[in-house]
Amino acid sequence: MDKTKDPIEDELFVTEFPKNDYGIVDYLQGRVHFALLDQMKLMSTSGMSKTQIKEKIISNVTEIIDNFDPKKSKSS
Repeated sequence: MDKTKDPIEDELFVTEFPKNDYGIVDYLQGRVHFALLDQMKLMSTSGMSKTQIKEKIISNVTEIIDNFDPKKSKSS
C-alpha cells in the first residue's frame, strides 16, 4: 500500500458518502459502493482494463469474505 500523501490525488479519487438520514446498513452499503467506484476509477486511470479491474476487485472481496470471522469482529 502506498503511504505517500497527495491531497490532490485524494480529492480526485475519494468520494465522500453523504451523512443523511440513512440507516446503518444503507449508510455502510453506500460507503462501500462509493469506495468501489473510486477504486475502479483509479485503476482505470492507471491503465487497467475493465476485465483486470473486475478480477482484482472480486479477488479482494473474496479474500475479505473468506477471512471474515464473526467471533473476532465482535471483539474489535
